[in-house]
Amino acid sequence: MSDKLYIFDTTLRDGEQVPGCQLNTIEKIEVARQLEKLGVDIIEAGFPVSSPGDFNSVVAISKAVSNPTICALTRAVSKDIEVAADALKFAKNGRIHTGIGTSPYHIYQKLNSNPDAIIERAITAVKFARNLVAEVEFYAEDAGRSDNEYLARVVEAVINAGATVVNIPDTTGYCLPHEYGEKIAYLMNNVPNIDKAILSTHCHNDLGMATANTLSGVINGARQVEVTINGIGERAGNTSLEEVVMAIQCHKNMPYKTGIDTKQIMKTSKLVSTLMRMPVQANKAIVGRNAFAHSSGIHQDGVLKDRETYEIIDPAEVGVKESSIVLTARSGRAALKHRLEVNGYKLDGTELDDIYQKFLELADRKKDVSDEDVIALVGLDKERGESSMKLTALQVLCGKSTIPTATVQLSFNGDLFTETATGNGPIDAAFTAVKRLVKRKVHLEEFLVQAITRGSDDLGKVHVELEHKEQTYYGFGANTDIVTASVEAFLDAISKIGKTIE
Repeated sequence: MSDKLYIFDTTLRDGEQVPGCQLNTIEKIEVARQLEKLGVDIIEAGFPVSSPGDFNSVVAISKAVSNPTICALTRAVSKDIEVAADALKFAKNGRIHTGIGTSPYHIYQKLNSNPDAIIERAITAVKFARNLVAEVEFYAEDAGRSDNEYLARVVEAVINAGATVVNIPDTTGYCLPHEYGEKIAYLMNNVPNIDKAILSTHCHNDLGMATANTLSGVINGARQVEVTINGIGERAGNTSLEEVVMAIQCHKNMPYKTGIDTKQIMKTSKLVSTLMRMPVQANKAIVGRNAFAHSSGIHQDGVLKDRETYEIIDPAEVGVKESSIVLTARSGRAALKHRLEVNGYKLDGTELDDIYQKFLELADRKKDVSDEDVIALVGLDKERGESSMKLTALQVLCGKSTIPTATVQLSFNGDLFTETATGNGPIDAAFTAVKRLVKRKVHLEEFLVQAITRGSDDLGKVHVELEHKEQTYYGFGANTDIVTASVEAFLDAISKIGKTIE
């Protein structure tokens, strides 16, 4: 049996069924192009008959990408299949994904039918689709709750009819991992023509077992996995692409190979999260903000000595620059020393011990301690301020019918420097003006705004992360004016690079 594992991404179809996460055609093309860079084998681009927008998106994606197979979903209905084939006419490689329910719930309640009639409808749909496209995938909806013997009859029939891939969905996320694996194994051993098609997994996460079920299916013979970025999807979501791919990569004894460029995972995750306006939970495996963050002193000490002590994945493998050492009341001296060194301060011995005691007192009062807090503890704020740039004036002009413009005035070593720039918004304009003044090529890696209190008069905290010559610099600002806070944070990070204004 081949060790190639095909990655079927359904972010743009099943993933987009999340309420409030619908994308327009331009956004779908952007995601599809990133999925192509990621290296997925199949992109399920939509359900063409469902709306003109979905139809147009499948057409546009078919034109925009060339390497992945473009797949369109249908019911086992002739009109659905005709529309899907029409939407795929520009695809270099097109696939129709058609199917019908096979569990008692679907056969008797939903479809008001009988098992034999369902098989006939499945055969008719597959044959019709095969006359229109070269690749046909059949899905046995609610296969997770379908009788295995009957399911085997359906699978044999649709393969004979021309299906090249047969999808065995755990539509409701009902199966336990051993049950789903046994179902795949039963089909592999009891369908006479199974060698003429690929079995596919499509697991939902209603009981939190989508990834486990998917891997169990693969181990028992499935060679295609249907997944989404960040595990998004209807109800509790679908199997997470990043979890399956990295589980296989981590376990070297698993012989399966994918074509995924894992260094594109984080970039793809952030794109999908941003466009769908669906934040990734902080503790989400692989792509969550805390996936490579350590706050326990014991863990921090171990990671600083040898990353593999507490990390089974190198963050760089998924596109994350480095692990995060988060300072909290549970952090130890090693973590504090590390954060001080990141900010340019080297302390040892008694000096470090004294600062550590002050740090613990502060950490007991705060959820986490920022770089700005650490610098203040060292007592170098004044010294640092004397050699740093200061924002002396800031004026922004913005509005619905106005081009955002910012004028920034900086004080540096007693001299004043002024620059005006435009941008996509007042903050972007201000940042552009600062970059012109400091004459340094910096790239904004992260921009985070947090409210300290509640209300329109909030004091806002801004954290920025800049990259300059492959080095990372962090900045912090706080002000009731969020634009001012942003510029101060930007300057704070830039000031750590060294002398900047010439």
